[in-house]
Amino acid sequence: MSVKHLNQGQLAERWGVSEATLERWRSEGIGPVFLKLQGRVAYRIEDIEAYESESLRKSTSERVNAGGGL
Repeated sequence: MSVKHLNQGQLAERWGVSEATLERWRSEGIGPVFLKLQGRVAYRIEDIEAYESESLRKSTSERVNAGGGL
């Protein structure tokens, strides 16, 4: 079975940020959408990957589409 969700610690490790940063981002509406089930936070892999694709940049002023072009 493939992994479908990451918990906060796993996403923090993937992105090299602290768990506190992810907590702050959630409270500020930054980052990928997340699930909150019985007090536990989980991120769906497809939402993480979509957020990463939306965050691609070629320069500080240009976004890059998921295919790598402009």
